[in-house]
Amino acid sequence: MGGRHEKVSESAIMPADTDAALDRYCPDLAHWPQTWKHEEGDVPIGQSLVEQFKPFLLYLLRQPLSDKTRARDRDHLWMLGGEIIRRRHDDASLARQSVKVLLFNLVEEEGGPLIWPRISEPEQKSFDATCRKLYRFLQSNKTR
Repeated sequence: MGGRHEKVSESAIMPADTDAALDRYCPDLAHWPQTWKHEEGDVPIGQSLVEQFKPFLLYLLRQPLSDKTRARDRDHLWMLGGEIIRRRHDDASLARQSVKVLLFNLVEEEGGPLIWPRISEPEQKSFDATCRKLYRFLQSNKTR
């Protein structure tokens, strides 16, 4: 992750501009599945995760957030995707669940899953803050 990303205006993003705005906000998004994979079969799962994350990433772009907060939330989504792929390998019951179900089961009102290898408590709390945002977003869009 890391690196500087071009600032994306927090004003309303028009539908025609969504791809360009998302590319500026997260230029490596298409490569996330490759960074998460343990084996080639993980790539399609990773691509499904990216598709689930895109509406939330676009939602974040429309929020009045600082560039630092947006970058942190983006990086936490990348961490979440890697953790989901890792957990699918460690737990056969999770491997049988769809990506959408996995997200609803692993991201909760209190936060996200514990990251392994362990991150510091402040890092986990920051990660959980992003997961709480994602949880609220998923809940509000559940019936749509």
